[in-house]
Amino acid sequence: MDLRAALAAHRLVAIVRGGDPEAALRTVLAMADEGIELIEVSLSGKDALSVIERAREALGPDRPLGAGTVLTADDARVAQRAGANFAVTPALGEGIGAAHALGLPVLAGVMTPTEILAARTSGAAALKIFPAAQAGGPAYLKALRGPFPHELFVPVGGVDEAAARAYLAAGATAVGVGSPLVGDAADGGSMTALRDRTRAFLAVAQKGKP
Repeated sequence: MDLRAALAAHRLVAIVRGGDPEAALRTVLAMADEGIELIEVSLSGKDALSVIERAREALGPDRPLGAGTVLTADDARVAQRAGANFAVTPALGEGIGAAHALGLPVLAGVMTPTEILAARTSGAAALKIFPAAQAGGPAYLKALRGPFPHELFVPVGGVDEAAARAYLAAGATAVGVGSPLVGDAADGGSMTALRDRTRAFLAVAQKGKP
C-alpha cells in the first residue's frame, strides 16, 4: 500500500490497544464501518495478532490495517503473517528495516532531528512524532517543519480533538489517536460512545482538507 498517500488523504490513524481481544476486534470493525481508513492494532494489546488476523478476514485483503509497537524483526514478520500491511514503531529499531524489507511501509517513531535523519535513511515512509505532547505539542511540530519541510509528520500521544485540530493546522500530514478516540471500547466499553467519538474525529480530520 501507499502509506504516504493514505496519510495525506485521510489524515487520521486510529490506534487500538485493548485488554479484551473480542472488544478490540469490535472496535476495529466499528471504526472501519464509520469510515476510518487507517487503523493500527498495537502488538502490546492482548492477543493482538489474533485481532489483526480476524480483522483482516473481515475487512478483506486491500483495506489498510497496521501493526503498532513493532520493535523487532520478529514483530515485523509475525505482523505481516497476521495480515498487517503497514507497520508503526514507537522508536528507531530493527523493526523498521525488517518491515521495510518485507514490503511493509513504516510509520517510524521519532522525537529529535537526529532521529528524523536516521529514520529517513532506514526507509521509513513517514515519521511519528512520539510522544508528541511531551515533546512540545504543535509548536514543536512547527519548529521541525522548518528544517524538514518535505517530511510527513504524524503526531501521536495525547492527541484529543483540540490537539488534532492544532497539529493539522500546524502542518501535520495526519494525527494518530489512541485513548481519546478509542476510550474503553477495546476493553469492553460502549460501542455507541466509540462511534460518536469516531464521527467527531473524522470531522476534525476532514475539515480544511487540501
